[in-house]
Amino acid sequence: MKVTDRIHVVGSGKNGFSLTDSYDCHVYLLNGGDEYALIDAGSGRDVEGIVAAIERDGLDPGRTRQMLLTHAHADHAAGAAGLQERLGLRVLASPPVAAGVRAADERVASLDVARQAGAYPPDFMLRRCPVDGELADGVTVQVGDLTVEVVATPGHAAGHLSFVLRHDGQSSVFCGDAFFFGGRILLQNTWDCSVQESIASVERLASLNVDGLFPGHFTFAVQHGRRQFEPALASIASLLPPAQLS
Repeated sequence: MKVTDRIHVVGSGKNGFSLTDSYDCHVYLLNGGDEYALIDAGSGRDVEGIVAAIERDGLDPGRTRQMLLTHAHADHAAGAAGLQERLGLRVLASPPVAAGVRAADERVASLDVARQAGAYPPDFMLRRCPVDGELADGVTVQVGDLTVEVVATPGHAAGHLSFVLRHDGQSSVFCGDAFFFGGRILLQNTWDCSVQESIASVERLASLNVDGLFPGHFTFAVQHGRRQFEPALASIASLLPPAQLS
């Protein structure tokens, strides 16, 4: 699904547009001309559906060379192994996420507690996936003629990253589960979720003053993304966390 000349949605589950498997997050493709990158991998249950979505948009899946992971949760990262095998991608993530993905560590991904809570079926498993590079806050990644900046946004999960694209006078942020349309956040009873870190990440994302806001689920904004932070910042100013995603 083409969103702009440079941004496509090639995966999305039940908390989105139902393009691919129901457990998939939004999987974004950045079109850098002769090279593409995926942001997040989905659940791994519909790798061919993601490849088919790339083809439907008139793009060559063989140009997809990199994958940038926002965090280790299964709906975002469990598909890394399958997509890496299918497309020969370089997988990039923060050090904590890289460690979890390499080991298929259910605790790092909070899959153990999520499966127990019924968020995933009993047979949902992770697969080990090599990670080719570890990303730090402030570094940039080149995707063809596009430059993507890495922004550390912990809180929803350890090692959570967001990715900022600036092109043709516009700026967009791909923020995984750190922030959502409507000024909402997602706090969960998991080992690495932190209210204080989540609030700090919201404030940092708001300071980017972006046009496009592309979270991991539900609605996104192509323009005026900065407006989505206003209710969240108002809550923070009142010593309350932003509204919880329901």
